[in-house]
Amino acid sequence: MRLPARASAAALSAATALTLATACGMLPDDAPDTTAPYARLTAPEVVNKARAATRAAKSVRMTVEAASPEGPVEAFVATDIRGECTVTLSMGAAGTMELVRTGGTVRTRSDAAMLRSASTAPAENLAGHWVSPTVADRHAKLAERYCDRETFLGRLAPKTGTARKGPTAAAGSGTPALTVTGSSRDGNWTADIAAEGRPFLLKLRLPRGGTGGGTGGGTAPVTVEFSAFDKPFTASLPKP
Repeated sequence: MRLPARASAAALSAATALTLATACGMLPDDAPDTTAPYARLTAPEVVNKARAATRAAKSVRMTVEAASPEGPVEAFVATDIRGECTVTLSMGAAGTMELVRTGGTVRTRSDAAMLRSASTAPAENLAGHWVSPTVADRHAKLAERYCDRETFLGRLAPKTGTARKGPTAAAGSGTPALTVTGSSRDGNWTADIAAEGRPFLLKLRLPRGGTGGGTGGGTAPVTVEFSAFDKPFTASLPKP
């Protein structure tokens, strides 16, 4: 039986509207999609899986880029689930610090510029030497804070409700990744999540550093790249 012309036109119009809505991303975020392997998950669910997988990794390496009043901040971090950690922290003109934490003991080694910026005297006598940091050493506090991946994962947690799925493409590491975006009162955020293997968080861009300690960019954007998941490393405690 043939449908009336008006009914056929209405059906065609509805189908066209649905196609356009899909193409323009106007459908609800929890609608099924074909973004493998997360087709049956909403964007917030994907982000929560990535946070859980990254938190549970036995070890991980992180490259952190932020900013501070003393200049650009760059940190290279290796840490494991036991709390063992090594950090190389560079803060532009403020200098460079290395930190090792193992067995609950922390040692730091700073160049003269870092010691001067921290008002540690006499800088010329301590530069290049491993020491036990003082409670007042704000640079050491920042470096050690980077040892905890929750410093960044925790800041993502309250933002997951705004997540929206984006495209899947090869990340900088070459691993296919799903890009998820969202927003908060601080600005927009982006997360790249591995689309092969375990759903590790590969890259996180937050609108504000919020790393605490008064250093490292409480109001500046921060980018964290995660890699080398579950690859063990050894943190050897240097002698003072």
